[in-house]
Amino acid sequence: MDQAVMTGGFADPPIQSPQAFRAAMTAMARPGDILAVTGAQAPAPVSVAASVLLLVLCDPGTPVWLATSHDSADLRRWIAFHTGASVVAARGEAVFALGTWDSLLSLADYRIGTPDYPDRSATLIVEMPLLRAEGAVLQGPGIKESAQLSVPEVAPLRVNRALFPLGLDFFFTCGSDLAAVPRSTVVTDPAEVV
Repeated sequence: MDQAVMTGGFADPPIQSPQAFRAAMTAMARPGDILAVTGAQAPAPVSVAASVLLLVLCDPGTPVWLATSHDSADLRRWIAFHTGASVVAARGEAVFALGTWDSLLSLADYRIGTPDYPDRSATLIVEMPLLRAEGAVLQGPGIKESAQLSVPEVAPLRVNRALFPLGLDFFFTCGSDLAAVPRSTVVTDPAEVV
């Protein structure tokens, strides 16, 4: 098996995996907070933060869809080797999806859960060129008053929020940084905030 496939996982999984999982859950519980993670590197062009999320969130029961921006034979093998997750051909089959914002669209193609099982929805890992605490205004659970995050677009996240308690959850990643915007977060254009 190719060396690129076998490397890039946690060097010390019993220590690094729970630390990374806690960072992912903290980001989801505190929308807009940007957290740094380390310890994993999937094949290019996957960021360190997205690699870490794949390792701690994916397993044989969580199918992954790879957008064209990130789909490669090496990454498919890396995911299978390190997580056991299958890579699926259709977005609607995925529990997790990875790619750039434009390559992940349309959001309507992903599972949003059902009234009885709202948790049966997809989480998107969106690779960003920059991730900063500026731009769109975030409000809702886990945010004291408001936060800001440089999300790629406000309108689709607003539509997603209108589906609550159904909808998608999002991780945004850049380098070793990650932030989250769960479906419960109200996202507003800063120009609309007085």
